[in-house]
Amino acid sequence: MHYFHVPQPATLLLPEEESLHAVKVLRLQPGDEVMLLDGRGGVYRAEITLPHPKRCGFSILSEEHRSTGRSYRLHVAIAPTKNIERLEWFIEKAVEIGVDEITPLLCQFSERKQVKDDRLEKILLSACKQSIQAVFPVLNPITGFAEMVTTTKAACNAIAHCYPLDKQDFRTLCSDFSDILVLIGPEGDFSPEEVDMAIAKGFIPVSLGESRLRTETAGIMVCAISSCTH
Repeated sequence: MHYFHVPQPATLLLPEEESLHAVKVLRLQPGDEVMLLDGRGGVYRAEITLPHPKRCGFSILSEEHRSTGRSYRLHVAIAPTKNIERLEWFIEKAVEIGVDEITPLLCQFSERKQVKDDRLEKILLSACKQSIQAVFPVLNPITGFAEMVTTTKAACNAIAHCYPLDKQDFRTLCSDFSDILVLIGPEGDFSPEEVDMAIAKGFIPVSLGESRLRTETAGIMVCAISSCTH
């Protein structure tokens, strides 16, 4: 069954990009059944009625509402990698494993200071459809470190860094909280000043294991540990 993202199912039209894919690539015909995701938990079984490459029409056969199925909420703020494909890989895999919010994080030692929001959004949407996620994660614009640590509303805030300071095992922290923000730094790590600022704002330094991880791998570890702990 083919899945499509339709933010407003009541229009009974696939968005233009989804219409093009349905008609020109998949060659769907009237009567073909598809599944639609609105990104807010709505899942619809539908039937193609008008296979137009710009305005593909459908009728809704049935609908249901699903949750994320998780007992926790995870927000990962991660510094964009110099090789943007690594960040894209992280987004894809994090969506598949389970994440509620992703924020590209601009840090003092960041080698990449800009990202293409539309490109990252497409990767996120594709991963949601592939893994059949009814509730899509939020993808925020790139945000400065200071703004992130001062505006967070998560019940628990953590920072994963590589400095030889006292840290709590992230697995233990996960078992105690169900609403967590984790900061993941760039290839050169957070600056000492950023670590001090985060700790002063109540962030808990955490360890993700004995190995020194790449930025995107650390992000995946956070998602995997959260999934396995709850």
